[in-house]
Amino acid sequence: MSRFAVAHDADSTPGGSYDPSDRSDPPNLADEPDLFDQPANVVAVGSPARHLWLVISVAIAVVLLDQLTKWWALDALSIHTVTVVWTLQFNLVRNAGTAFSIIKGGGQFIAPLAVVVVGGLLWKGRRASSRLGAVALGLVLGGAIGNLIDRALRSDAGFMQGRVIDFIDFHWWPVFNVADMGVVVGGIVLAIIYAFGSDDGLQS
Repeated sequence: MSRFAVAHDADSTPGGSYDPSDRSDPPNLADEPDLFDQPANVVAVGSPARHLWLVISVAIAVVLLDQLTKWWALDALSIHTVTVVWTLQFNLVRNAGTAFSIIKGGGQFIAPLAVVVVGGLLWKGRRASSRLGAVALGLVLGGAIGNLIDRALRSDAGFMQGRVIDFIDFHWWPVFNVADMGVVVGGIVLAIIYAFGSDDGLQS
């Protein structure tokens, strides 16, 4: 091999030098990961984007269960009540106030507030960083939407003037519905997450 060929090989070798005693195999570039082969829209398992879909799915389930049970209550409880067990009865009540009839009346103010709450929960759902936090947000969101549907559609007096359908009656507790259960259970779970400072609940 001529000196010219050796010099040419030295210049073309990565690093700019050639070692005749180096007998190791050159690196196989085919084994290296190609960043350009990775999909651009990969969503990691446990990511906030994936948890947003969990929030929405739970909310839809709560809304469907809430509305189905309310349709049943309107059909089956309009004439008589149903005794279930102990003091529990299914008793149809139309509530113009807040959840659990805590505040009587004021539906025209409660409905716009509920719209704001729903929007805030949807925005917060984008930052849910755990399945538990996402489920809790979904429960509260579904409950808020369920009662909001009643106020928007169950009225002859005008839009957002409707009364919420309640039918679960213990006689020693205000009458409530499935949507109220979602709000309360989800709220309790969220309170526990915040109280214990869980790092995998909700991002700030």
